[in-house]
Amino acid sequence: MSTSVVPAPSTRRIPRPDDQVIVIFGATGDLAKRKLFPGLFHLFAAGLMPEDFRIIGSGRHSPGSDDDFREHVRSALDEFGRRRVAAEAWEAFSRRLSFTASSADDGSELAAAVRGAEEEIGHATRRLLYLSVPPGAMVPMVRMLGASGLVAGARLIMEKPFGTDLASARELNAVLGEVVDESQIFRIDHFLGKEAAQNILAFRFANGLFEPAWNRNNISYVQIDVPERLTVEGRAGFYEQTGAFRDMVVTHLFQLLGFVALEPPVRLDARSLHDEKAKVFEAMRPLDRSRAVFGQYEGYRDEPGVAPDSPVETFVALEVKFDTWRWEGVPFLLRTGKALAEAHRSITIGFKEPPLRLFPDDAGFLHCQRPNELVFELSETPQITVDLRAKVPGPALELGAAAMRLDFAEAFRDGSGLEAYERLVLDVMRGDHMLFTRSDEIERLWEVSDPLLEEPPPLRRYARGSWGPDEAVELAARPRGWRLPERH
Repeated sequence: MSTSVVPAPSTRRIPRPDDQVIVIFGATGDLAKRKLFPGLFHLFAAGLMPEDFRIIGSGRHSPGSDDDFREHVRSALDEFGRRRVAAEAWEAFSRRLSFTASSADDGSELAAAVRGAEEEIGHATRRLLYLSVPPGAMVPMVRMLGASGLVAGARLIMEKPFGTDLASARELNAVLGEVVDESQIFRIDHFLGKEAAQNILAFRFANGLFEPAWNRNNISYVQIDVPERLTVEGRAGFYEQTGAFRDMVVTHLFQLLGFVALEPPVRLDARSLHDEKAKVFEAMRPLDRSRAVFGQYEGYRDEPGVAPDSPVETFVALEVKFDTWRWEGVPFLLRTGKALAEAHRSITIGFKEPPLRLFPDDAGFLHCQRPNELVFELSETPQITVDLRAKVPGPALELGAAAMRLDFAEAFRDGSGLEAYERLVLDVMRGDHMLFTRSDEIERLWEVSDPLLEEPPPLRRYARGSWGPDEAVELAARPRGWRLPERH
């Protein structure tokens, strides 16, 4: 069963951002190659970049001349871009690219290059600094930005993780506070840039059908599930420092949880939304070791760069609960991990059963079928599904499983969806903080997480291609177990 949607006519066109000088630290790294340069080019081709801009790549190791850097970017577009690179568009885009080396010790040459680019544009411009650097380099890089004057009036995009525990998060926020104002900082979490994640807000607050039922009286459980099929894939050096919890849970999964659990904001703007998320995180109970499972896939310790006795978790499943009237007693079940059976990203809202069972159940249908669930698929081609029970056509009063499904690509064929990084970088250029993370939210999430990280549960081994340790399956045994993709 599918739905049809008549899109409302567009009420406004998003204006172009102010002219920008964009500096990307880590410009020869994996994130820049896979996401940032293809995203910036797509924004340019779609007419969403400023009228005039410059992109300066930077890092400790130079790819060579500016032409060598342009060739590096062109290769990234050919390999990872979402659209064909037209010669005319590439020529116009590539003229705005250059590279200047820098390090945490010296940013003077880069600062001169930025000032030169601003003078070349010839009038007032914005500075955007994108810190795509390892966690250990973040504090010295921030100090360099302050010492060189690069951060003056700039907007600063920071990649997760924002610290590795409460103490380091506070240290990072303190250093940032010495150099920039909180209003200049954009802590990026690309999960919040996904269309499906933002549709949590739309479904809740734009539809009278859902918000009245969005509470403990009607909802039995919530699952946020992000299993991955890939192993660490050559990122062992990073993973050995973070593990699955720091890499995924305290960032992506908790931020999605905030969207699901927050109270209605007084208005849909950045400050109001952040205030409500902060209240939700304040109401989170400290994580319970007995309701958490850490796992490590078989063969992880054989990966290059992994210690032979590594205690790092590659899998996490845990239960989160809130001390609020809306969510008292409702379990929020979170799961993520590497080398699992399938890559699948979803948020599942499970509704309570009717108080009285009226329909015959001679075949045990109701005992083996899942209850009503609202499912947000967080893929790049998002869908929203409502699982229902309905009468099977025929003379008998027999129930069967059915679903109403909203496919966004089909429903909004004239839509111009942006990939998550594209949307978030555009928001930064426009100065919109709504889909980013505030310092008090970060510190509170580390506060509830630290006890679990200081005394983690036993590390369970699990087979590659499985759904993780058996203990994680038991964690979600009631009321219905983990929701799996339909083919499973």
